[in-house]
Amino acid sequence: MKSIYARLRERARQIVAGLPSPDFYRDHHQACEISRQFFENDPVIGKLHRYVSDTLENDFGHGLQHAVRVTLDAGALMIIEDPAAGHDQPALKRRLQVVQSAGLLHDIRRKHKDHARLGAAYARSVLKAYPFSAAEIEDVCRAIHNHEAFKARIACSTFQGLLVSDCLYDADKFRWGPDNFTDTLWDMLSFINPPLSKFMARYSRGMQVLEEIKSTFCTATGKKYGPQFIDIGLAAGRELYRVIQREFPDDL
Repeated sequence: MKSIYARLRERARQIVAGLPSPDFYRDHHQACEISRQFFENDPVIGKLHRYVSDTLENDFGHGLQHAVRVTLDAGALMIIEDPAAGHDQPALKRRLQVVQSAGLLHDIRRKHKDHARLGAAYARSVLKAYPFSAAEIEDVCRAIHNHEAFKARIACSTFQGLLVSDCLYDADKFRWGPDNFTDTLWDMLSFINPPLSKFMARYSRGMQVLEEIKSTFCTATGKKYGPQFIDIGLAAGRELYRVIQREFPDDL
């Protein structure tokens, strides 16, 4: 018999499938497609992707699938937000390499306490083998350090560095919307495997945290579209709560 969390994942995915997709992907389809094409074809990003595929622990809700989704959306946000990158192909290529590297590496130490700080240090050592300047590596590392919610951020010394940090943060927090209920939550629960009663005791607080994340988006695009991602996740969460009460009473 499937575990309770495997069965709940199925129901959660059915719920999310019945909800609207975030407007971000419709309104900024071109930027998303450029980011995807770059991710699939750039040799530097391809090499780093292969490294992360072999290195990233994939069983705690923030594995390779999560990293790739963050990477693609961070690239799209960079295209939208950076006026220089939007009009200058060499600049666009360089900024996409930097921000997509941050996306791929941002959770490289996810299972460790203080994973953002440790991940930044780890990324610094990895990127020494890649064709980035010291300033670009610093941009990646500060972005990784800053990607956690509700934590103090370290200052970025340049506009470009700040934009890398903000794009990574927003792309990561987009995942707190529907992705949370299709994938992330269930991967974490499968790893920890708490009793359902314990999970449900913390459910309301988890929903409150999702609500609080809506005010933390950084870029203009993130502030416009991020709250909708979260609202879709909240709608899924509220319906899932009702489903658990109605369909899984014997497991509570």
